[in-house]
Formats: sequence, structure tokens, C-alpha cells
Amino acid sequence: MFDCIVVGSGHAGSCAALSAVEAGCRRVLIVEKAPREWAGGNGFFTAGAHRTVHGGLHDFLPIVRNAPPEVVSTIDMEPYTAEQFTADIMRLGDNRADPAIVRAVVDGSRDAVGWLADQVGVPFTFSFNRQAYLVDGRQKFWGGLVLSVDDGGRGLIAAHQRALEQAGVETWFETPAVELLTEDGAVSGVVVLRSGESVRLRSRAVVLACGGFEASAELRAEHLGPEWLKAKVRGTPYNTGDGLSLARGAGAALAGDFAHCHATCWDAHAPDAHGDRVLLNQLTKSGYPLGVLANAHGVRFADEGADFRNYTYARLGRAVLRQPGAFAFQLFDPRAARWLRAEEYADAVVAATRAESLSALADKLVAHGLADRDALLATLHGYNGAVRAARAEHPERAWDPAVKDGLSTESARAGCDPPKSNWALPLEEPPFVAVKVACGITFTFGGLAIDPRTAGVLAERTATPIRGLFCTGELVGGLFFGNYPGGSGLTAGAVFGRMAGREAAKLAA
Repeated sequence: MFDCIVVGSGHAGSCAALSAVEAGCRRVLIVEKAPREWAGGNGFFTAGAHRTVHGGLHDFLPIVRNAPPEVVSTIDMEPYTAEQFTADIMRLGDNRADPAIVRAVVDGSRDAVGWLADQVGVPFTFSFNRQAYLVDGRQKFWGGLVLSVDDGGRGLIAAHQRALEQAGVETWFETPAVELLTEDGAVSGVVVLRSGESVRLRSRAVVLACGGFEASAELRAEHLGPEWLKAKVRGTPYNTGDGLSLARGAGAALAGDFAHCHATCWDAHAPDAHGDRVLLNQLTKSGYPLGVLANAHGVRFADEGADFRNYTYARLGRAVLRQPGAFAFQLFDPRAARWLRAEEYADAVVAATRAESLSALADKLVAHGLADRDALLATLHGYNGAVRAARAEHPERAWDPAVKDGLSTESARAGCDPPKSNWALPLEEPPFVAVKVACGITFTFGGLAIDPRTAGVLAERTATPIRGLFCTGELVGGLFFGNYPGGSGLTAGAVFGRMAGREAAKLAA
């Protein structure tokens, strides 16, 4: 008999297991269908970003590891309030998110981050490389997100693995959960396959933390649409919707947005069915707000500067997927290219195409799938003209990547469709560079209905918690709709994982 069994070895599942031990559980087991080398689920492939309420720079100095005094004196960081965090989730989800679920994440965010640092040993850092620009000698943070982890997801999962070992939590790899055991309407354990044999494990509590269905081509086509067969899987290939089927078998209710997912610009040369365990999140290509996006027909299809990158990147992959051939080109000249993050755009990471003129660049891109080089040149000519006209009409506006600078393509005399609302620079100085991108799917938004006070999974028939069954991570439904603010997924996994662990301990007691 176990006090608690966690299904899934990722960030959220690890939080649940560690919280259960901390709250008094003596026998905690993690079952993971992936082999040991794939431990960590999707969390391993992240940049480790955690969005949280905070009071400004000095709130984080006790927990970050890359802020010596000489660096602190150069940082500009505004506080991020509960009202701002809530508003970001709600506006990006068109106000469809469950307010109680959102409130639980927001209110628990700062405490969860502190717990991860102090109790788990997560090596938090300020995300200078992803969330700040060095402008006039100042590190200016933008978009509400400031925390990352040393060595990204790899560092995050390594910290969890050390903490689990110290806490005495055992993990059984290559052990898929195939059925939940129930008695009198309560979950009483789980059936797993171990070494090819069916094993019944009894437990007072089961926490489902085994991800969404993003790695299942069949479920993507069913829920998201057939075009999603062309999406590249950014993370683990083992997130195939197991938690949904397990919970449904026990009478659980579904919740949330099954028609959308987190999907971003991803390297077109990346593997199709899984992430790269060496390059990890470096295959993201998130510099698009600074340049121009064009499809295979040479046409722009999105407002690259609609908002800060971490408010648009999770839905931009969907826009790329819908283009001819399911790919696009990101285009830059040196003024923008110098601001691109080296970990994503360095020569060792990306296969970029370069040329000394836009005409020569278009010629080269034909070999990479560009179907209409003349249309691309016409698009760029029109875009450049619109940028210059807007600059002439608003000479007071200055380009600044750390704020929404209003430097757009729109003026009384010219414009383009779609517009570019911020950070619009003409492409006019060689060498010009193009990067081919595809759609990379990260995680799905639809999941299980839970009680936001306990993370208990709700029954479809009664809308009340199923005793002994809890949920965290990507499986939680009702939080994200259509889009999401970057860094809030890992935070939500920690908040509900801790909650589930504490509730499991109550049952064990």
C-alpha cells in the first residue's frame, strides 16, 4: 500500500510527490511510462521560465543566482501584481478561463516559486537572455516575466531528481499506468504494466501528472484538426493523452479548451515527433517581433509586433501551421538581427540563409520552399515603404525593443495588411538573413475539471471531487483558452502539484 502514487515524472508530478512527502506521506511512488533517459516530461524541454506575482527586483534577490551587486545596479524591473497576472491570463484567453482556477494559480505563484527555491533547490536566475534587453546600459525587463532556471529545463528537472532521491521517492520507469482502481466511487490505486506484466498498486491517493495529448497525432487530429498532423512535437513523445483516458475511466469530467494549444515558431529542420534533448528550447525561434514573417507565397500573414513575444508566441505556431506547406520565413537585417538571442539564432543552432540583397535572398529561398520570389520582393517593398511613411509622420517615436514603442507600419499616407504595430524597422541594410520555421506544439489546453482548492478531479456525474484522485500540470483544464502568457504553465504545475501532494497526505493520515 502506498500513501500516494504520482503518474508522470515531470515538473508538476515531481512537485506533487515532494509536497506529499513534506506533508507527511511515507510511501510515495512515481510511475513513468518513458524510459529513464526521458525523465522529466515536457519540463525538461522548457527554458525554465516561471511567471509569478512579485514586488520588484529586491523581492527575488534572495533566490536568484546571477545577480551580484554590480549587476543589480543596472536592472530595471517593475513589480508584477496579482491584478496584472490575472488580467494577462484572462485577456489572452478572451475571458473564458475559469476565474477560480486562475485565482488559485495567481495567489499561489510567489509561494510556489519560493518553495521551489528553498525546498527543492531549483537554481533560479534572472532571465536576462530571454526577458530583458540591454538599452542604454540598463537591463530592461518586459512582459511581466523575469525568472528562469540555470540550464533551463535540464537544470529544473535535475533539481527535482536530486530532491526526489533525498526524499526517498522511488520512480518506476517504463511503467505505464493503464487503469485506475476504484472502490465505492473512490480511487484506490492504479494498474500499471511493469516488465510486460499487469500489476495492481493500492494507494490512498493518485495524482495524474502525465501531460496533455500533444504527442498523439490521432488525438491532435481529432480535437485540434487534421492540419495538426503536420505539427512538430517540441517535447517528450510520451504525452499522448493517457491521463485523460485514465480519468475518464473513473468517471472524471473534462474541462477547458480542446480546440487550441500552445504552439510556437519552431526550427523547420527539427525532428517531427519529439524534441531534441541536447538543443531543447534552443529550437524555438522567437525573434519574429523584431523582423518580418512571410509564407511560401511571399506574403505576410501576422502582425509580428502585436504585443511582447511572451504574449503572442504560444499562438503564432498555429498561424504558421495554416500557411501553404505549413512553414514560413523569418526575415531580418542587421539592425534587428543583432538583438536576436544567440542561443536560438547562432550559426551552430540554426540553418540561416544570408544574402547581400533582398533579390538575392529571395532567389536563395526558392531552394527552401519559396514559391513566389517576386511576391516576396513586392511584400518587402510595400512593408519598407509603409515603415518609412510612418516614421516620417511620427518622427518622435524611437525604436526600443524593451517597450511597445508604437513604431508601426500605419500612417495617413501608407500602410500594409496585416499591419506591424510595434518594432517596425525597414529591411534595407545588408546582409539580409532568413530563417525557415515550422509549427512546434508544446502542450494542449483541454484537460480535466478540478476543484481549485484541492486539485481534486471532479466527477462528471456529480461535479464533486472523486475521492483519492488529483491532477496537476498540463492535464488541468479551464486555465488556458486559445493563448497563454509565457511562463505560467510551469508555475501552475507547481501550484497544483503542491496542492495535490498536501491533499494526498490528508488522506494518508
